[in-house]
Formats: sequence, C-alpha cells, structure tokens
Amino acid sequence: MGMLLAFAPFIAYAVLQRTLGALPALTIAALISLAFTARDAFTPGRHVKALEIGSAVLFGGLALFTWLTKADWPILQVRLWVDAGLMLLVILTLAIREPFTLPYAREQVAQEHWNSPQFLHVNNVITAGWAVAFAVLVLADLLMLYLPDVPLWVGVAVTLAALGGAIQFTKWYPERVRNRSARPL
Repeated sequence: MGMLLAFAPFIAYAVLQRTLGALPALTIAALISLAFTARDAFTPGRHVKALEIGSAVLFGGLALFTWLTKADWPILQVRLWVDAGLMLLVILTLAIREPFTLPYAREQVAQEHWNSPQFLHVNNVITAGWAVAFAVLVLADLLMLYLPDVPLWVGVAVTLAALGGAIQFTKWYPERVRNRSARPL
C-alpha cells in the first residue's frame, strides 16, 4: 500500500490539471511529494524514497518552468513530460542498483532479509516491471498527443491497463517467488 500511496502526487496532478490548470496542479503535486519526503525523513522506521524525491524535483521543475515561461501546455504534453520523467527516474534507480521499490519493501520485510539475493532480485524485477509500465504510458501519451484521430479512450485504456498490470505484478511476483522457494527440489 505504501508504494501505491507514493503515486498520490501523480493522481492529484491528473485530477487537478483539468480543473485548475497545469501550474497549480504541478505545484500541488510537488508539495505533496515534499510532504511525503518530510514524513519519511522524520518518522522512525521510514526511509526517504527516490520516487518521492524524484517526484518533487520533477513536478517542482515543471512548475517552475511553466511559471517562468508562462507556457500554456496542453494537458497531454505535460502528462508526457511527467510520465517520461517518472520512467527515467525508475530506470535510473535500476541503473544505480537501488530499485525504487527497495525502501517500500524494507518497511514491510524484516531487516534480516534486506540484503538477501532473493529480496534484491524481487525488487529489481518489480522495478523493471514498473519501468515497462511507464514506457507504455509514454507511448500512450505520444499516441494521444500526436495522433489526435485515435479516440482518447484508447490512450486511457492503455494507461489503465499498464498501471493495473504493474500493480497486479507487484502483488503477484513476490508471492510467486516465495511459493517457488518453499517447494522441495
């Protein structure tokens, strides 16, 4: 649940962009990310997370750029930047060998498992699954932005399927690995 709550800034942005516009929605999403980062920094047993720091930088940077340039971006253009930034953040956490899922998993798993090869492998695989989902989101954004004849519902359906698939995979994969490990050889 903790990892899914980390997507609250993205959900807030998606909801608020239509009613308030890009700049207020980006600013509020950045503030939510900062609040989560502060909560994790000052709560015992919690860890500051790359996703929340990256979200604050992403939304804050886009808000600052929008404010400075007075850009009046189409919703789909901002969404493309947000989804691409999130995809790159997730890929970066894999590249530096600190998958973004690790701190969330560490809050749910006993410390003695944190450095086990299996625990690290599961987090790498889940993070890679999210990277694929975000790549699909970027493709859906590009589809909706540059092929306006394609019905909007197609892009929305692809987006929901990618996110739903990533959520289900995140729940399913660790259980699968546990069940395979418990089986006698």
